[in-house]
Amino acid sequence: MFNKLFCLSLLVGLSSNAWSTETHVDVLPADQFDMSNWKLTLPLDKDKNGKIDEIEGVAMYYFSHPDYFFLDENKQLVFQVPNKAITTSGSSNARSELRQMVRGTDTGISVKSPKNNFSLAAHPEAKTFGAIGGKLDGTVKVEHVSLHAKHPEKYPAFSVVVGQVHANKDPAMIEAKTGFGYGNEPIKIFYKKWPHHKTGSVFWTYERNLAEKDPNRVDIAYPVWGYTWENTKDPQSSGVKLGEEFSYRINIIGNVMHLYFTAPNHKTVSYKIDLSNNVDANGKVDEKDNSHGYSGDSFYYKAGAYGQCSVKDGEGFWSTGCAGTGDFVVDKANGDYNRVSFSKLQLSK
Repeated sequence: MFNKLFCLSLLVGLSSNAWSTETHVDVLPADQFDMSNWKLTLPLDKDKNGKIDEIEGVAMYYFSHPDYFFLDENKQLVFQVPNKAITTSGSSNARSELRQMVRGTDTGISVKSPKNNFSLAAHPEAKTFGAIGGKLDGTVKVEHVSLHAKHPEKYPAFSVVVGQVHANKDPAMIEAKTGFGYGNEPIKIFYKKWPHHKTGSVFWTYERNLAEKDPNRVDIAYPVWGYTWENTKDPQSSGVKLGEEFSYRINIIGNVMHLYFTAPNHKTVSYKIDLSNNVDANGKVDEKDNSHGYSGDSFYYKAGAYGQCSVKDGEGFWSTGCAGTGDFVVDKANGDYNRVSFSKLQLSK
């Protein structure tokens, strides 16, 4: 997909980059997957600046990490993440995850610029964005989910998100009370498996597009295979085993998000939901949601391993009290981590 000799020449100019020692030019994710429109977020702060580490631009062509982002022996793209690690501001969940960059490698365009994000057709300034809608295809298998939660009854325990659409957070829009800019997620694709169960469940959630402190701002779960996150039963044959491959497609056309889920020996599941209003994925008006849906927001796709089993311990919904030391070698040995691998990951219009 790219010229390795060219990438090696780039390393000469980047010798001070803390990440150059992690480069393995013989085995690179970019050999098998198009990294042109992705930025990588890692559960690390290698430069000790107090912020989560990110890789972007042309650096994505030659980067891999032996613990968190690499190709396995089958040339599948592996993401691993421990429960306890530095993460993005506003989140208590660690991640090894890609973020869509519509701008490609042109870092002269800012991350939150309209040209680096997409909108719905209903957005009043839709023509200013890098795209209207877009598509993400993933073929994935979850190979491990974290095993130990102090609060196993809380829905996010024993789960990992493998794909999502995220809206941009915009404090100016929030302050102006536009009804948008909250940075919510119209879709997150979950895999959840209790440690003693034979199989896990695949489901997706839609977050009502409301202010953070609005009590109605919740994630509504829709089943794919197995159950949704509140059900503690073993899905058995209706679920998906660890290491069992499945595929998803998120295709936003105009204002409508079309979802397709396929897996061997499982029925194909599809949904569609108009993101510009408050009609839910079952065709019913949700009076508690934003009546204009996400029509005033901008978006980007994400994919990888976004751990949902947080070490945060408290009364909050996401505070599952999961085990973790912060030492990946120890945490991996104890089962306090997530591992996800992709055989296909493709962005397109």
